[in-house]
Amino acid sequence: MRLDLLRRRRLIATAAILVLGLALAACSDPQSTVNPKSDHADTINDVYIIVFWLALVVFVGVLGATLALSIWFRERPGRVANQFHGNRRLEVVWTLIPVVILVAIFVPTVAAISDLEPDDEVDLPANAIVIEAIGHQWWFEFRYPGLGIVTANELHVPVDTPVRVTLKSDDVIHSFWVPQLAGKVDMVPGRTHAIQFTPNEARDEAYLGQCAEFCGTSHANMRFRVFVDDRATFDAWVANETADAVPVESLSALAQEGGALFTSYVLAVGATPCIGCHTVKGSLASGVIGPNLTHVGSRSTLFSGIRDGFEGAESADRVQRELERWISNPDDIKPGVTGRPNGGMPAWGELLSTEQITAIAAYLRELK
Repeated sequence: MRLDLLRRRRLIATAAILVLGLALAACSDPQSTVNPKSDHADTINDVYIIVFWLALVVFVGVLGATLALSIWFRERPGRVANQFHGNRRLEVVWTLIPVVILVAIFVPTVAAISDLEPDDEVDLPANAIVIEAIGHQWWFEFRYPGLGIVTANELHVPVDTPVRVTLKSDDVIHSFWVPQLAGKVDMVPGRTHAIQFTPNEARDEAYLGQCAEFCGTSHANMRFRVFVDDRATFDAWVANETADAVPVESLSALAQEGGALFTSYVLAVGATPCIGCHTVKGSLASGVIGPNLTHVGSRSTLFSGIRDGFEGAESADRVQRELERWISNPDDIKPGVTGRPNGGMPAWGELLSTEQITAIAAYLRELK
């Protein structure tokens, strides 16, 4: 009796865990592949639907047959099952059924792959936006060659406009993935891949993207945002991004002090100064190893999307603290950043005073 009760409790617990898992999975809509918002994602979703229904038929059929046969041929007193060997018709049927199912999946999959393969650039519509995405450990660099814009971790595109993204890597293999807009495409060192999509819904909330290929210690922290804007909002963003950074003299006194430190050629003995790695248009900073920080204060997220950014005046103190923490020791937020052989950021907390770090953080925070 106790054994039966224990088994029932285990069964109930297992069912509860499965239901909870399904509920949690349903909460991941921001990165859901079944809520497409572009022609590219629609094509992928069409294949998903076919596979889902075929898999459901197989699931129900196999489990249903297993249950029915288990009941029908269960052991009963005085009954002995008839023994037989081989049945050609059954063997033909259960061989043909998987073949038909695989063909039904194969044909639309091949068609989708063909449709999603970007055409040559000469075939791009005149209004298409061409973007170059470069994967770094552990952040995304976005370049707009036709617009003269270089930014990081936040991609802006206009709605109902074809977008061609060429994909490269500066170090190891990464993968570009925005579930609601575009499928996974690898970014391989020494090779150039491409992906093309036309977003069909503009909204204030960003579409979430991330690296989908394990690329080192902070792979899970390599995220980005895609903002699909209406044309007016996109044009305003372009105008802001193509302008120089805010003049230093218009910043607060603390930020001006931080700007002087940031653009110093010798910030600390034995360390590459900020201007050796970062660009701030209109200043002496013209480095290309790290992210372009010209308008970093306008971004909605920090550190490749792992922290909320500069939205709302009430966030100023929190952002200031986060920037100070990052400058002092990047590894505290994104493990592996400090000490990398190719462009690692120093732990400035070991080289600068608290007052200097506070000033530099204020300067970055005010770069709108």
